[in-house]
Amino acid sequence: MNSLAKGILNNARLAGNASWVRVVGVMLLAVAVQADAMAQVQTQTTGIYTCVDARGRKLTSDRPIPECNDREQKVLNPSGTVKAKVGPTLTALERTEVEAKERLALEEQARRAEEKRRDRALLLRYPNKAVHDAERAEAITQISVVKKAALTRVEELTRQRAAVGAEMEFYKKDTSKAPPSLRRQVDDITQSLAVQGRFITDQDGEIVRVNARFDEELARLKQLWLLLAGATPAAGSAAAKTR
Repeated sequence: MNSLAKGILNNARLAGNASWVRVVGVMLLAVAVQADAMAQVQTQTTGIYTCVDARGRKLTSDRPIPECNDREQKVLNPSGTVKAKVGPTLTALERTEVEAKERLALEEQARRAEEKRRDRALLLRYPNKAVHDAERAEAITQISVVKKAALTRVEELTRQRAAVGAEMEFYKKDTSKAPPSLRRQVDDITQSLAVQGRFITDQDGEIVRVNARFDEELARLKQLWLLLAGATPAAGSAAAKTR
C-alpha cells in the first residue's frame, strides 16, 4: 500500500467513522489488487530479458539489455521458459545487408512459385507429346498460309513487272521519255516486291522462333512427364497399401 493510500485510511480512522474506514479499506485493497494484476500482465506481455555480456556476467532485465546489444538475448516467460530470442542489434550496414538477403530470398521464392505455376499450366495444356506436336504443327501451318499468300503476291507482281518491262522496252534508250504513269507503275511494283520480300523474311524468322519456343517447351515437358509418370505409380502403390 503506498503512502497516499495510507494517508486516506488514517484520515478515515481519525474521523471515527468505522463504516467509512471499512469502505475505504476495501476500496484501497481493490486498487492494490488491480495494480498488482496489471504489473503481472505487463511482465507476461513484455517478458524477462536475460543474457551473458562480454565480461561473462549474466544480466536480467524487464527490457532489452544495452550491454548485450551485440549478442543474442533470451526473453523468458514468468515460468522461466524461453518465450523468444532477440538477435543482436545491427549496424546500418549490417541491416542493409540483411534486408538485401531477405529481398533476394523473397525474389527467389517468387521465381520458384512462378516456375511451378508455369509448369502446372504446361502440363494442363500439353498432357502428352502428341498434343504438343499437334499445336506446333498448327502454329507453323498458320504462318505458312500467310507466307504462301505473300509468295502468291510476289508471283503476281513479277508478272506485272514483266508486262511493264515489255512496254518499257520502247524507251530503253531514254527512259525519261516513258509516260509518267508507266514509270510510276515500275516504281510501285519495285516497292511492292521489296515489301513482300521483307514480309516473307519475317515469316521465315517467325517459323524459327516458333520452333525454338516449342523445342524449349518440349525439353521442359519431357522432364515434367517423367516426374509425373514416376509420381503416379508411387501414388497408386501407396493407395494399394492402405487398402
